[in-house]
Amino acid sequence: MIGLVLNTLRHRKAGFAGAFLALFCAAALVCACGILLETGLRGTIAPERYAGAPVLVTGDQYVHQDKVKKGKVKHKAKALAERVWLPASTADRLRGLPGVRAVVTEVTFPAEVPGAAPGSTWGHAWESAALTPFTLAAGRAPSAPGEVVVDAATARTGHLRVGSRVPVSSAVATGAYRVVGVTREALPHQAAIFFSTGEARRLAGRSGAVSAIGVFPASGASGTSAVAERVAAAVRGTPATVHTGADRGRSEFWDAEKARIKLISMGGALGGTALLVAILVVAGTFALSIQQRQREIALLRAVAATPRQIRRMIGREALIVSLGAGALGAAAGPLLGLWLCDRFRALGALPPTLGLVISPFPLFAAVLAAVVAAWAAARLSARRSARIRPVEALGEAALSGPRTGVLRIVAGPAFLAGGVVLTLVLSSLDTEAASSPVTMLTAIVWTVAVALLAPVIARAAAALWGPPLRISPIGGHLAAANLRTRSRIVGSVLAPLTLMIGLTGTILFAQTTMGHAATAQADAGTIAGHVLGPKVPAAAADALRHAQGVTTVTEIVHSTVRVGLENYGVQGVTPAGLSRTMDLDVRSGSLDGLNAGTIAVSRTAADRLGVRVGDTVRMTLGDGTPYAPRVVAVYGRGLGFGDLTVAHDLLAAHVDDPRADTVLVAGPAGADALRSAVRHYPGVTVLDQTTLSEDRAAAGAEVNYVAMGLIIAFTAIAVVNTLTMATADRARELALLRLVGTTRRQVMRMLRWETLVIVVTAVVLGTAVTLLTLTAFATGMIGSAAPYVPPVTYLAVIGTAAVLALVATVLPARLALATRPADLIGSRA
Repeated sequence: MIGLVLNTLRHRKAGFAGAFLALFCAAALVCACGILLETGLRGTIAPERYAGAPVLVTGDQYVHQDKVKKGKVKHKAKALAERVWLPASTADRLRGLPGVRAVVTEVTFPAEVPGAAPGSTWGHAWESAALTPFTLAAGRAPSAPGEVVVDAATARTGHLRVGSRVPVSSAVATGAYRVVGVTREALPHQAAIFFSTGEARRLAGRSGAVSAIGVFPASGASGTSAVAERVAAAVRGTPATVHTGADRGRSEFWDAEKARIKLISMGGALGGTALLVAILVVAGTFALSIQQRQREIALLRAVAATPRQIRRMIGREALIVSLGAGALGAAAGPLLGLWLCDRFRALGALPPTLGLVISPFPLFAAVLAAVVAAWAAARLSARRSARIRPVEALGEAALSGPRTGVLRIVAGPAFLAGGVVLTLVLSSLDTEAASSPVTMLTAIVWTVAVALLAPVIARAAAALWGPPLRISPIGGHLAAANLRTRSRIVGSVLAPLTLMIGLTGTILFAQTTMGHAATAQADAGTIAGHVLGPKVPAAAADALRHAQGVTTVTEIVHSTVRVGLENYGVQGVTPAGLSRTMDLDVRSGSLDGLNAGTIAVSRTAADRLGVRVGDTVRMTLGDGTPYAPRVVAVYGRGLGFGDLTVAHDLLAAHVDDPRADTVLVAGPAGADALRSAVRHYPGVTVLDQTTLSEDRAAAGAEVNYVAMGLIIAFTAIAVVNTLTMATADRARELALLRLVGTTRRQVMRMLRWETLVIVVTAVVLGTAVTLLTLTAFATGMIGSAAPYVPPVTYLAVIGTAAVLALVATVLPARLALATRPADLIGSRA
């Protein structure tokens, strides 16, 4: 048996090359997704700023809830969006503990300098320099409000030295400071600027609070773990948590910890989708490969080979091919995983402090996935060929058009029913976390139904296109005949083309649907004459209020809150004069009552929360502060302005960076007057609202495009692979046509007509899959059964599919026609 298997592989290299390529791509994709998942599960975050503090005390960055399920109490914890601060008095509890040598408090706040990347520079008090530790290479410690110490990297990039003056922008104030010292050290992923203790606390804007506390054990103490236990006992019952070792990194980069959790869900979702697509593609490739060997299998059955022997032969062929492809794919997987992580870091979805984890497990999983997918696909594809009687096998091989199997007849409608059910479920989902995986699954299930029913669809397409094709005397007539007699081959080609168009359309237009709806709402709801941003300090907003021709200034800051364990986006807006700058499309209640104790809720959020005007909503703000406002209004433009709306001053006091993301300005003042008013605040400019909305929508969509783009690329490779295999297998057929007098031009015209019919049919099917899925998605997410499909993008998707199909058909055909027909007829492969 092994000899027969190896002989078959040796003499049918072209046929098995397609299966090898599909399995290689599938293994690489599964391995890369496994690396992302493992990085999320096991990735470590090394401390930087707090590397010198053996014991670190910070606020609890999670909201907790106990849930009872089946009589068992399960503890759930979800990450908060902002840094949780601690009362400064917490440090006093720790200073007298046995074994504690020193307790150092820390305040952290954004403090940007020219030339630094936004969000990468943080201000601190010099008293907390020991937490790294930082030491002075030149100068002295800051002692007055106008003095700073800069780290070595900031001094180098900004060409600063002792005596230089540097402008520093923070949420509280913007001004020039004199550099009195430069540190010897610099941190890899953040810049540090040190102020005097009083100035740092003023700029932090958190009176009586600290962001972290470092505890240093005394020499000769019983050890860090013993001191950490005493510290934990001292802060028990408070919102403080104690960290040692690598846990300090997760506490320092708490936003990286959130990204790690997101990476788990992204890696799992992407890996699951990739595996489903891989199985579908590999099954189609093996099905085509076995269909091309119908004559061989029929002959083996005719010379007394049993069904079991046929299955074993095909299974071993699949095993050998999948082991080789899986091993090479697994070797390429880490490179693909590194590229993915680099792209996510460039887009800001993955922090640089989270190290990539590469272990043997994703590699083994990729090989196993390739082997299982190949074996299952081969056995399923060979099921009918192995069980059919020898005489029937020879007859069907000669006709090249067997009847549709019972399994397809039963499974096809079953998957159609599954597609209907998933579509109905999707139309009821109104959160991105719930709808995203269901959206992809719905498109895949519809595509599987098309793949199972592809022979039936191919016969229907042949019957529909036959009469118009026969108008072309030779090429069209031959194309119509081939489409009618080669329905299973045509169906095998239709499936990957439909998958590519359906998945590409679903991925692209789900993002455009959400982005267009959000942009439309933001544009309609922003009635102010001008928008300024980004990161506008309170002092700049006050300067705008005093500018001539300005009647209303609305500061807007964004964050995320937890209602229970659920995430809700919230915006903080200046209530005074809000109706002159923003129209939220209030459906009930009034925004006139918006203040520190009230809230406005979007219609979608109100439905999810089950609240209306007058009800109280209990939530946890981003920094862990409990908040229970009363609902004063329900509005309609939640996609454009967020789920919840509160007073600006309330929300700004509970976010890491209280500077306004944008400022809306109403009044007759022109753009030049506004620029003049904020000229002392670098970076604050007059923005175009439409561009701002589109950029905001695109920022979230790019991550999804990168993640799902790999699956689109995989399906594109599958399309080319399948079409190339199908065309290359027709070499003898094309040679026979040449021998009976058909010209090369007529043969190529026949192939182009066939490709046109296949592409048009796949476009119709793929578009139907896309529209069915997106209509349900839009119904649930934006409340309208009208997805937004940009015509140019849609034409690009169709054009790409058509070009791939044409190239994958024409090139192998030209190679086949370049060989003498008599040589091809007598060849073995």
